[in-house]
Amino acid sequence: MTLQELVFGRRLENREYRARKLGALEAVPAMGLDALGSSAYGPEAALAALTPLGGLSVAYIGWVMAPVIALLMVLYASYRQTVAAYPGNGGAYLVARENLGTQASLLAAAAIMVDYVLNVAVGISAGIGALVSAVPRLHEYMLPLCLLVLLLIMIINLRGTLDAGRIFAVPTYVFVASFAVVIAAGIYAVLASAGHPTPIVAPARLPRATEAVGAWLLLRSFASGCTAMTGVEAVSNGMSGFREPPVRHGRRTLAAICAILGALLAGISFLCIRYGIGAMDQAQAGYRSVLAQLAGATVGQGPLYYIAMGSLLCILALSASTSFVGFPRLCQAVAEDGFLPKPFALAGHRLVSSIGIVYLAATAAVLLIAFDGITNHLIPLFAIGAFLTFTLSQAGMVAHWRRELRTPRRSHSSHRIRAHLGINALGAATTAGALAVIVVAKFTEGAWITVLIIPAVILLLRAIRGYYDRIAASLREPGRLEAAPAVVAPIVLVPIDDWNKLSRKAVAFALTLSRDVIGVHLMQLSGPESAGAQRQGALRCAWERDVAEPAAAAGLPAPRLVSLQAQRRLLHEPLLNLVRTLEREHPDRSLAVLIPQVVKRRWYQHLLHANRGRRLRSQLLEHGGPRLTVMEVPWHFD
Repeated sequence: MTLQELVFGRRLENREYRARKLGALEAVPAMGLDALGSSAYGPEAALAALTPLGGLSVAYIGWVMAPVIALLMVLYASYRQTVAAYPGNGGAYLVARENLGTQASLLAAAAIMVDYVLNVAVGISAGIGALVSAVPRLHEYMLPLCLLVLLLIMIINLRGTLDAGRIFAVPTYVFVASFAVVIAAGIYAVLASAGHPTPIVAPARLPRATEAVGAWLLLRSFASGCTAMTGVEAVSNGMSGFREPPVRHGRRTLAAICAILGALLAGISFLCIRYGIGAMDQAQAGYRSVLAQLAGATVGQGPLYYIAMGSLLCILALSASTSFVGFPRLCQAVAEDGFLPKPFALAGHRLVSSIGIVYLAATAAVLLIAFDGITNHLIPLFAIGAFLTFTLSQAGMVAHWRRELRTPRRSHSSHRIRAHLGINALGAATTAGALAVIVVAKFTEGAWITVLIIPAVILLLRAIRGYYDRIAASLREPGRLEAAPAVVAPIVLVPIDDWNKLSRKAVAFALTLSRDVIGVHLMQLSGPESAGAQRQGALRCAWERDVAEPAAAAGLPAPRLVSLQAQRRLLHEPLLNLVRTLEREHPDRSLAVLIPQVVKRRWYQHLLHANRGRRLRSQLLEHGGPRLTVMEVPWHFD
């Protein structure tokens, strides 16, 4: 077993793709970790925005989270219809492309790509924040821990979506069960104490008020609380990952995610009010998250507390896995349309887009480093992409249903379609309103960065498509093959360092292509002190004895040997000069360069060779011109 197989598993065959698909049980951990994890940092972000109210902050959290939960219900109803109408990859991108046009689809793609990257960074930083809450001594190691968790999640997802869903299933369902107990215990204590429970472990004292209640403050809190809904779109983006029938499994997964998330948000908000729990500054020592304070207040700091906080750590840190499921699938759809590099559309070692997964990890790592792994520093950039995607998806569905209404059908079908249209229209209107609030409320806090990045991503996508369009235009209309009665053979050049078995194989193959073969020996390639004269003399003797004489005996023109100075110790410069000279002397001839190469089967072999052949091939392809053909002659020494 190789190291790659040990870490990532064996390479899967295409026929195994169906067996790698998900049911609802595995899909909730694979696609729902983002949404479930946001139940921790969504209410906390809303409470953090209310901090200027001091002790009054908890009194208003219910007024902030109630519309958030209502919006979640609208999104559930809307996306339930989306997954049925478009059971393929792409989600909002596909819906916008089919109904709103290319520009809207690129806006949706750019928005959700940015949001997926931010989700990875925010989820991991929030998870490490939960760990620091339980173990304050780790506070100074937050960023290295964030990067370590990111590496772990990337490796797990490179093993495939099914493996990721199974690995993440245990912490997901432990989290749901443990916090169900925490919230149930808190609600029981509230009821038993007539609404005035005594916390087992007192939460942090709320600061003094520094600001009066105002509409602007509540809107900012609502904008922060909306981060709790990121991840709801993941099911629609990953529909091709479900088993047959995909719509049924997709709807069950969406229902489970939204129901659990709604219950968590409602329970957390209610208990924060009753226990007087507010948000603390994550950048300060002694920080405890809202859920850490809540668990301590309701069940104390016994075994259940550490189980709940351990599962919370896993959920938050692993919530990035949702992006690692959705992002590659979205990139695959965008790449198939030519707006992303073609490698994003290729299935990798484990039938997932390895390029998309690695790219997502790299960009998230840059964000974590730039913002020191602090959740509150990243939150202002968050949710804009998600809500822009929500709005475009629902607007696209409105256009879809309007087109369906124009198709002749029975009256009862028209009533059903109008009901669907009304649900999606409500979703589009509410998410557009929420998006406007988020942009305005968070603009000066850092949201302007996201507002600038999304158009930049769109420009990049269009530039990539423009490149592919130019290639397609240059390759179009090839015309008929011009079959000449006598094809003129090319002039073949063979770079030679020494006369050996590899050189002999290359020259022998060159003679099968043309009678005009030139061996090219580059002198002083290793430096001015190399034994150039002696090697050149020995090579010329060997060439005359082993090449020229046997060729003449066989009735073939003797291949020539040309020695060139490599003054700058580069293979390609003197060789390209020779190519240009021959092209001027023979304007009716094409040229070919055969590059002898030792095949390297082991990783360490690449370190033990100069690998000049690979660099020569790259330079010849880039600068050789249209009349030059480059080929490699392999030598398998082992």
